[in-house]
Amino acid sequence: MAQRLATEYVNAKLQLTMDEMSRFVRFFDDQQLELQVLVLDNGNQEMVLEDVAGREKVWLTFERQQDRYVCELSCRLVHPKLTNAMRKAVAAFHGDAIVNRIYSHYTMIYHYTNGNVRRILETSASGTRVVFEYKDTIGQLERVYRSRLIERDIEIVQNAINELLDLRNQASDPVQIAAIDERLQEQTRKLFVLEA
Repeated sequence: MAQRLATEYVNAKLQLTMDEMSRFVRFFDDQQLELQVLVLDNGNQEMVLEDVAGREKVWLTFERQQDRYVCELSCRLVHPKLTNAMRKAVAAFHGDAIVNRIYSHYTMIYHYTNGNVRRILETSASGTRVVFEYKDTIGQLERVYRSRLIERDIEIVQNAINELLDLRNQASDPVQIAAIDERLQEQTRKLFVLEA
């Protein structure tokens, strides 16, 4: 199996509430990493994560934005302990990131959205290929089902309009024609809404 040379976090972004921020600190404590938290004058927080052997550090700056702490980060990690902790953090705290896992002859590019891997690409000297891409199959099926229901409803309303037009053409009483016109207006509004 190929040896990973490094892992790069490109434009990683975490947005945490106050409660999530506390859980985030505890999370890294559980990963057996050394953690220093600095609270700055403006309410921002800076964290320094270091693997126990002291071989690698990463700085996370969380800016206070209304009721959230937002961290945007780009870094390169080599040692597995800190690399794995960051991967788990992005997933557990619903982060967005592009993560390059660099090997000697190729790079695997992971696209995270809301903590989930949505796409994996492999790039090498021979080009780029898609290894995995998330497809919302259930969502697509639901949309198709809903669109078919709407098509059926449109057909029902169109048939009702056709019947009302036939009745109107046969009617001679002005009161009856006015009642049919009113029902035609209702059905036309329904049709307009369904087609929109």
